[in-house]
Amino acid sequence: MSWLSILCGLLLLLCILKPGIRSSADRLDGRVLELDDSNFDSAISSFDYILVDFYAPWCGHCQRLSPQLDEAAPILAGLKDPIAVAKLNADKFTTVARKYEIDGYPTLKLFKRGVPVDYNGPRKAHKLVSHLKKIVAPDVSILGSDSAISDFVEAVGTYFPIYIGFGLDEMVISHLAIKYKRKAWFSVAKDFSGDAMVLYDFDKVPALVVFHPNYNQQSVFYGPFEG
Repeated sequence: MSWLSILCGLLLLLCILKPGIRSSADRLDGRVLELDDSNFDSAISSFDYILVDFYAPWCGHCQRLSPQLDEAAPILAGLKDPIAVAKLNADKFTTVARKYEIDGYPTLKLFKRGVPVDYNGPRKAHKLVSHLKKIVAPDVSILGSDSAISDFVEAVGTYFPIYIGFGLDEMVISHLAIKYKRKAWFSVAKDFSGDAMVLYDFDKVPALVVFHPNYNQQSVFYGPFEG
């Protein structure tokens, strides 16, 4: 047996025996990862986005949240910008809990490339998914065709109102997009056809179309867009 074969075997054995987070590919199976003092930092650094549930086993609210996270985890893992889901027993692993100033259960934090952000949105699975998609999305999505527009509208879902700027400069609505990022979807259509103008009921550009997928209401603004 060559030294290379021996080395490969040893590396494979280490991967099997070593607990914790091995790679960002772990998130693809949609499991809720169980973290502790030994693997918390590696998990946070392994994923661009990871939602961590700091819980206590005796907490009734935590027990009710757990199945919601189990339901949301595979959906979040399949997003264009995947979000891993994990949990840590903060009542047991107090070093990590103190580091992140956990003083109540359950506490949810979304780590965005290692930086924690408090998550205070809804906790039912489908609404949690909608809110997290919104948090990790670009402030303003740039759409370059009719199909891109329809794909965007379908992908963002029906929970939030949608703003589409047709022929509008991205910078015109970027400040609104940043301010209201968690409450609406913002996009700019750079290229579109007359069919899109008919579909969204506007007859000149630039135009800002605002609608909510859940309601039969739509507004069109033609400016001015300053102030």
